[in-house]
Amino acid sequence: MGGDVVLYVITGPPAAGKSSWIAARARPSDIVIDLDRITMALSGPGAPQWNQDKTLVKVAQRARFAAIDEAVKHREETDVYLIHTMPSPKAEARYLRLGARIVAVDPGRDVVMQRVRDMRQEGMVAVATRWYNQQAKAQRQTVTRQSSRSW
Repeated sequence: MGGDVVLYVITGPPAAGKSSWIAARARPSDIVIDLDRITMALSGPGAPQWNQDKTLVKVAQRARFAAIDEAVKHREETDVYLIHTMPSPKAEARYLRLGARIVAVDPGRDVVMQRVRDMRQEGMVAVATRWYNQQAKAQRQTVTRQSSRSW
């Protein structure tokens, strides 16, 4: 294995290209944790690619949490790619403590919204909107304004 092994946490709105970003970089020996792939693996034959059945998603999320817990133990042996659309501040802090590189994949709001309308279930527009609103809020919070001095 050449170079440092890394835990990558890939964020971004639905249909941004997170899976494609990983596909362009990950090796067959790397670990990829993607809720969509886990859900598909747990779905019955003929299920839609982005199956959002509540019970199935609940089971897939539990499998994802177990996979994350185990994969981070092996992050010094192989690269780990984890898709986490909108990590909470607590989750992000944990990833950073683990030495993760957090990568945001975002081709732009117009592109994402068109892809969501074309390829995903109706509810994903709300998820994409929430992602963009969260990004805007985070940017507003990181801007510090200092009033000018009165001389």
